[in-house]
Amino acid sequence: MKLHQLSLFLENKPHQLRMPVQLLGKAGLDILTLSLADTQQFGILRIIVDDWQKAKPILESAGCVVKVTEVVAIEVPDRPGGLADVLTIIDHSELNIEYVYSCTFHRNKQAVLVFRFQESIEQVAAVLKSQDVRFVGDDDLRRRSQ
Repeated sequence: MKLHQLSLFLENKPHQLRMPVQLLGKAGLDILTLSLADTQQFGILRIIVDDWQKAKPILESAGCVVKVTEVVAIEVPDRPGGLADVLTIIDHSELNIEYVYSCTFHRNKQAVLVFRFQESIEQVAAVLKSQDVRFVGDDDLRRRSQ
């Protein structure tokens, strides 16, 4: 259920995104989903790949600063108000979202969003599973990329 996300800190200047993406491609690693956010000085590339343990040293050996973070992917009804319904469950459970971004695929007519919470993955899972929120695991992400 928990996913390992790689966060790379990139200078906020042209051509910085291509290098890590090319490295992963040359290594035969598939990017399952990603998000890029920026500030004035740097950007944070958040990626989930099919083999994070192989990807991390490849990126680090090229000079990238890489942080591994545990996140979860959650099914969200793909309809108007679907995300609001899931956020209501999260709010009532008093879980704190650090950030969220979407995956590029759907599952069972559900959108899939990646969430990072302040609480532990185990606590998040226990609370949200009790409310019938469905999670997407590593294997599900890999199957969707094939």
